[in-house]
Amino acid sequence: MAGLRIISFEQFGAGPFATMNLADLGAEVVKVEQPAAEGELPGDIARHTGGHPLGENDSQYFQTFNRNKRSLTLDLRKPGARDALHRLVRDADAVLNNLRGDLPAKLGLDYAALGQVKPGIVCVHLSGYGRTGPRAAWPAYDYLAQAEAGFCAMTGEPDALPARAGLSLVDFLSGLTAATALLAGVMGARASGRGCDMDVSLYDVAMQNLTYVATWYLNDSTVVPRRPRGGHPSVVPCEMFPTADGHVFVMCIKPGFWRSFCEIAGVPELVADPRFKGFDDRLANREDLMRALDPVMRARNSAQWVEALAGKVPVAPVLSLAEALDNPYFRSQGGVLELPHPARGDLKVVASAIKLDGQRLPGCAAPAHGADSAAVLAEAGYTETEIAQLRALGAV
Repeated sequence: MAGLRIISFEQFGAGPFATMNLADLGAEVVKVEQPAAEGELPGDIARHTGGHPLGENDSQYFQTFNRNKRSLTLDLRKPGARDALHRLVRDADAVLNNLRGDLPAKLGLDYAALGQVKPGIVCVHLSGYGRTGPRAAWPAYDYLAQAEAGFCAMTGEPDALPARAGLSLVDFLSGLTAATALLAGVMGARASGRGCDMDVSLYDVAMQNLTYVATWYLNDSTVVPRRPRGGHPSVVPCEMFPTADGHVFVMCIKPGFWRSFCEIAGVPELVADPRFKGFDDRLANREDLMRALDPVMRARNSAQWVEALAGKVPVAPVLSLAEALDNPYFRSQGGVLELPHPARGDLKVVASAIKLDGQRLPGCAAPAHGADSAAVLAEAGYTETEIAQLRALGAV
């Protein structure tokens, strides 16, 4: 993506995750942050989030979402800042923000404002509920979207309280959706010469990702219930099984997998048992099947089951966070990216999931607060004296 230039007014997770994925692939991302001001935490709040600081105004949380970027401080509420934004836009392909829905128009970050500066600019708005409607001014976060979109109601054991996912999945899905929207907008603008507004909201992304369970409800009023052991709504066995030292997840999602599983597990008689012959039979008689299989599964540990089933029946061990990150397979696949940082030379993060010609994408540490302000402004044509004046006004 060399040659793609993005100006991003972003903070926390969703927006920074969107642009980091593009920066990993070579896009130039100029991250715009608030200048230091009395009584306020400087820059992206992520710099001060999570309890794992890296010197002043930096944290491991911030480094997780902001590698391969540049940092510019700019306060659009101060004199001279809008002119600076407009100069930057002339050399940019897109301007992204993940502000509250009512703010882009007020701050001049929409196409109505920036299209006058550069007709081909693409303005991407990643908000909680969109820029129109009764919720435009509502603040929103991942956990709220999970709650209202039904994610929490579908997560956990049937007799337990609703539960959110352990990670901010709606934030990350929204970031990837916004990155896709940005690329589509830029492709269109390069072909036509005209940019546009592209809108993505956490709420819409959460609802879109209800996918097939939404289709079933919309057409047949089917409500998918929570299943024991994190099981599939209609396929059995497709769930967690207890082992001698933990759990494994086994997915007999095809008839052949079911037959292979029974053979490897030493219970081939279950294949011919009329209670378990087909998908519907196994679903109707799930409790009987679990009573038959649980003692068998507890006879071996998780590693033994993975070794026995690997490549023949879909299987995975149920790991803790530490076990997942220390997993020899994960490490052998280059899953850890070294990201040397001035405050910690051995800083590590999870690498991009994308491989280019078989190689993981490289990365450099996220920038210090405002580290690139002077350079970015100079590239936009500002002299040292003009930059100093902007600093004196509190705009930079």
